[in-house]
Amino acid sequence: MSNINTKTYSETTRRSVAFLGLGVMGYPMAGHLARAGHQVTVYNRNPAKAKAWCDAFGDAAGAGSAPTPQEAARDCDIVFCCVGNDDDLRAVVLGADQGDGTRAAGGALSGMRKGAIFVDHTTASASVARELSAAAAQQGVAFIDAPVSGGQAGAQNGMLTVMCGGDQAAFDAIAPVAQAFSRAITLLGDSGAGQLAKMVNQICIAGLVQGLAEGIAFGQRAGLDMEQVLDVIGKGAAQSWQMDNRGKTMVADQFDFGFAVDWMRKDLGLVLDEARRNGARLPVTALVDQFYADVQQLGGSRWDTSSLIKRIR
Repeated sequence: MSNINTKTYSETTRRSVAFLGLGVMGYPMAGHLARAGHQVTVYNRNPAKAKAWCDAFGDAAGAGSAPTPQEAARDCDIVFCCVGNDDDLRAVVLGADQGDGTRAAGGALSGMRKGAIFVDHTTASASVARELSAAAAQQGVAFIDAPVSGGQAGAQNGMLTVMCGGDQAAFDAIAPVAQAFSRAITLLGDSGAGQLAKMVNQICIAGLVQGLAEGIAFGQRAGLDMEQVLDVIGKGAAQSWQMDNRGKTMVADQFDFGFAVDWMRKDLGLVLDEARRNGARLPVTALVDQFYADVQQLGGSRWDTSSLIKRIR
């Protein structure tokens, strides 16, 4: 295992990079790369988002957009990616699915030179990471699966935690560049290890949020001033990031921010699929996933994950 605290880097060699996917995470991540002085070419399947990004960062040297992942990736040292799911990832890496077992031209891999590195920040399955790593290797390209933790705020503030799987040499090459949007980046093992670590992260968060929701709901039923209670117990063993950042908004019934329930259900689906493969027992995670399904039925698909308390209330 290798760990790099990116705060130890003051400078890094300027690289020619691409960033594929400009959602709530990718847009600011690509922006941090441009601000750090890297030559950034972006791709987004909605060209208007790519244009907006170029309008915002067009003063950075070499910042621009391309109409396909293939063209964005051409001749780049590193291609970063952050899209929605396994199918989206296959599409940008390999090209669009033609529906007959073949792929259309335009995937990033077909435009990458030998020795380049593809870094995937999508939260996806470990199996697709291994699949795409093998495909990349056939073309002399390294593949790092590198899901992130820290949410939209972490992306905007350049303070993401990055969990990686892949080759040591490729990791050593991309880590100084990823400092632009991260506070720490760790190599955890071979291909797929980053995605498995992100699954552990989501398992832990699911249990923490449910526990916090139950505690707050209990305290409110008991007539306690829950803001005061959270201030007190937040100084003891119950303290957590979720309590510090979501406790009082849960008390106030505010959920219009943060990591959406739909996204958490997608992630927990990956977790439960992997658990079926490896035999892990996850009774609490499975239960919380069903609770999130109930929140979706309440109309909370885009509410923050802390909205679990709505089900209890």
